[in-house]
Amino acid sequence: MDVFSCNAPYREGGLGWLLATLVEDARERNDLLSYFATVKKPNDPAGYEVDLSSYRWMFRSLPLSRRHGWRDFLAAELFDRMVARKLQSADRFIGFTGRAHHTFKRARDLRYEQLILESATSHVANVRRKHQFAHKRYPIEESWLNNSQYKKSLKEYAAADLIYVSSKYAWQTFIEAGIPANKLRRRVVNIASRFSPARMKVSSDAFRIVYVGRLQVSKGIPVLIDAFKLLDNSKAELVLVGGTATVEMDRYLRRQIARDPRIKITFGDPLSHYHKADVLVHPTFEDALALAPLEALACGVPVLVTEDTGMKEYVVNSKNGYVLPTANVDALVDRLKEIASYPLKDKFDPLCII
Repeated sequence: MDVFSCNAPYREGGLGWLLATLVEDARERNDLLSYFATVKKPNDPAGYEVDLSSYRWMFRSLPLSRRHGWRDFLAAELFDRMVARKLQSADRFIGFTGRAHHTFKRARDLRYEQLILESATSHVANVRRKHQFAHKRYPIEESWLNNSQYKKSLKEYAAADLIYVSSKYAWQTFIEAGIPANKLRRRVVNIASRFSPARMKVSSDAFRIVYVGRLQVSKGIPVLIDAFKLLDNSKAELVLVGGTATVEMDRYLRRQIARDPRIKITFGDPLSHYHKADVLVHPTFEDALALAPLEALACGVPVLVTEDTGMKEYVVNSKNGYVLPTANVDALVDRLKEIASYPLKDKFDPLCII
């Protein structure tokens, strides 16, 4: 029987969606014993909610409230320790990177047959290199990956019997870091069926560029904004769908919007934004996969992604989008101009790509 653990709300966000997918697959096989999440599936007896509300004062205190990396590390560490205390005997434990070190140790004590690690990123050494590059070029905010999180991830890699990765790109970074291939497995990520082309074509004179995901430096948001500034198109709009994690990024984005009202920030379900988009841009400095470009492709929207994301294996240049050099503003501008002049949207069958 399997036990799963991830500090994300069930079926919300990339991690929450992956957790739900794994849990439901195990449930269908009658292998599910239980799972831990910050919010469980409603009325699910197999789910356990880990409540961190009593620790909110820590996240609001200074200087912690201004340190993105420490907030993320502390939340994951507290979750990990609480799950470890509640863990009961089973056959397999499946945890997520940065959230499983203490639970792994407890599972070993309980004689679990197998410890499995789901890696939502490429190897943490690659993440650190790419984030250092990103934050050197755009010193707006600090990375979420601090030294404590880095060391904890390495301990989890060593403790795991198997490590699941979501792309060829991520796989290669683990191999280059010395992880043996026989310890790695490929996880094929499926997206919700509701992500499909709009039933009625949305017409607009605007050239709408959409980004979906966390608004942070490591995701390449400043690269996208720099490219948008150079896009000589009065009808162009840039819609950023997502939230920030730092005060510094909030200030940066407010300044950009004040200078260029064509830039807009919104929240919530991205489906309607996919249907209105002419192109989705994912200019990340590092991503093991990234769900948003997959969802966009399923909706018939072309995507522009970088060489440092697992999404590149789903992109066929000039068919459903382009793979661009990471952090290359000029290359991004050129492709945006090309798609504005020669639209790719609805010219490919998304079922043939995904």
